[in-house]
Amino acid sequence: MSSTTKAANELKIEVLSKEAFAPFGDVIEADNREFFFINNGSTKRFHQLAKADTETFGGNTIISIFEATPLDYPLQIRMLERHPLGSQAFMPLLRHPFLIVVAPFAEKPEPTAIRAFISNGKQGVNYHKGIWHHPVLALNSDDQFLVVDRSGEGDNCDEYFFPESDIRTLSLSSGILPK
Repeated sequence: MSSTTKAANELKIEVLSKEAFAPFGDVIEADNREFFFINNGSTKRFHQLAKADTETFGGNTIISIFEATPLDYPLQIRMLERHPLGSQAFMPLLRHPFLIVVAPFAEKPEPTAIRAFISNGKQGVNYHKGIWHHPVLALNSDDQFLVVDRSGEGDNCDEYFFPESDIRTLSLSSGILPK
């Protein structure tokens, strides 16, 4: 592979923001969000930061904890998955930054449309139904995520494996990664 092709296939990691992530779903975070007090004023409620969309074919909303370990980098993005019957949310429990790789809703993911983001560790994401994404990309050992997604009838996980010519690379050499 030539250095020009290699550079063209390398994903740039973007800082996760509500605006940049909007085509793919919701950023779940309390910072700079409206809230109201509950429990006699002792608790701030940051209400409805994302909506779980799980009711297709009578699906149920479930809450799980995923424990993930880091992969080796640079990482070749060989596949993406999507959940056509429901949204899927990830919230880091240990406040560690993590990576997010997504592609827009389509019959199959377009390699040139893949984007990569980094959470600041206090941000989670809610992938909208049908959005292509890489499985969870932890940066710390035994990292834990609260996951809200769908359980129920129907096939709710499609995987797409890219041909060799469409594989993208995710490197941790970007200057925006936390120290």
